[in-house]
Amino acid sequence: MERKSPLFTAFIYACAILLAAVILAPLVWLFVMSISPAADLAAKPLRWWPRSADFSRYAQLLSTAENSAGAAFTASLRNSIEVAGMATLAAILLAVPAGWAVSRTPAVGWSLSMVIATYMLPPVALSVPLYMGLSYLGLLNNVFGLALIYLTILAPFTTWLMKSGFDAIPREIEAAAMIDGAGLLQTWRILTLPLAAPVVATSALFAVLLAWDEFFYALLFTSDQRAKTLTVAIADLAGGRVSDYGLIATAGVLAALPPVLIGLVMQRALISGLTSGGVKG
Repeated sequence: MERKSPLFTAFIYACAILLAAVILAPLVWLFVMSISPAADLAAKPLRWWPRSADFSRYAQLLSTAENSAGAAFTASLRNSIEVAGMATLAAILLAVPAGWAVSRTPAVGWSLSMVIATYMLPPVALSVPLYMGLSYLGLLNNVFGLALIYLTILAPFTTWLMKSGFDAIPREIEAAAMIDGAGLLQTWRILTLPLAAPVVATSALFAVLLAWDEFFYALLFTSDQRAKTLTVAIADLAGGRVSDYGLIATAGVLAALPPVLIGLVMQRALISGLTSGGVKG
């Protein structure tokens, strides 16, 4: 076995620690801001750690008292969960058969390339026709209408990911199952979908993150708490003349928790899906 130099091992660990510090430092500072009193955040020189932790902002944002900042935040949290959930579910239901069809029929691969090319358009170029379409359907300021808009963003991306996953599954396995008498749907249920499950999970995770973090369309197509998402609600906290930066940081911490928890739960599937097709026998 090849022996690694202690110096090289130390270098690898140092790089890993540096990378972790670069990634985690903003998150740690966000949490520190959320528990720091307003006086500490405005102090000069800046206090890197509060003299006393203040968790009152968390209680304020999680409150459901009528006409409070907490009521607006929790309503936006619920809207984000609904919109991201509906858009992701619809995108996966479309991407799985579409990705398989493009993977197994390379002659129609150009259609996926053309759809993905729409990503090169700036969102503002599509805002007017999308706004008119939602207005005509009566879906402005509606979580279903916003999910429909997000579907146009998520479906091409998830289809592209699913195609890559299906490309890594040998066609011969499906052909052998069909020779043994299995139909197309049976082959999908028994062979194809279980083998593609890690890629499905990866696609779903990335779709949730894209929908969760989207801001531009949510700002344009929503106007009140019936459909406002978290990104717009956090921007509203910074819209006044005097901004409570600690409250904004608290909203950021709370908004980051759901995708982080989803990522931790789906970590193994995510790694398997990202490496799918990297090694072929």
